[in-house]
Amino acid sequence: MTLYIDPPTWPGHGRLWSHLVSDVSYAELHAFAEALGVPRRAFERDHYDLPAHRYTDAVSAGALEVSSREVVRLLHGAGLRRRKGDFRGAPGAQPRSS
Repeated sequence: MTLYIDPPTWPGHGRLWSHLVSDVSYAELHAFAEALGVPRRAFERDHYDLPAHRYTDAVSAGALEVSSREVVRLLHGAGLRRRKGDFRGAPGAQPRSS
């Protein structure tokens, strides 16, 4: 199981965020996030949003540190990339509650 995380550089809600992704399946991604105690509501289309203070936890659990550009490349390569509006048909995807 290999998961990937980009640096916490994405601003939102007064914090910086990272994206946690799998290059294999959403099931793998959900299992990893669950083991970390990340709530399912943090899943958005094709990735989990993790606040900066959880970055080290994900890396310690085995997520590989990659650039944001690499996260997108991995998702495209695995056929798991889902853009806004592409929600329909995304296996295991659930709408994010606001």
